[in-house]
Amino acid sequence: MVPVMSGVTSGPDVPMILVVDDTLDARELYAEYLRIAGLRAEVAEDGLDALTKAQALRPSAIIMDLAMPRMDGWEATRRLKQNPLTRDIPIIALTGHVIERSRERAIEAGADGYLTKPCFPDSLLAEVQRVMREPRRH
Repeated sequence: MVPVMSGVTSGPDVPMILVVDDTLDARELYAEYLRIAGLRAEVAEDGLDALTKAQALRPSAIIMDLAMPRMDGWEATRRLKQNPLTRDIPIIALTGHVIERSRERAIEAGADGYLTKPCFPDSLLAEVQRVMREPRRH
């Protein structure tokens, strides 16, 4: 059961989360988890799309798949954390490929959190809430 944060899922006071994943089903599934929990959610299909949307939308947090075409999540995270306009946005790395050192590489790139797929709604929401509460680091 996903804990609901708020009954309202629109308006400037409701946190908006950018979900970045190259797989349509995963993007929509994670975005829907967040909407059910009372958050706003937008989607991006790869790292390049994420860079553009993060600057335009200024989300409260980003859920970033790591393995994507055109620009992977590690590079997109590095670039977002180097940009003064987006560096304070918390990023949660999300991957289905559990490879050696992937968590450490994600943190080194600037990720504030890390989850593996499949990710249950409660875990996703708990990690989003955690990174939005913690002070930002540069």
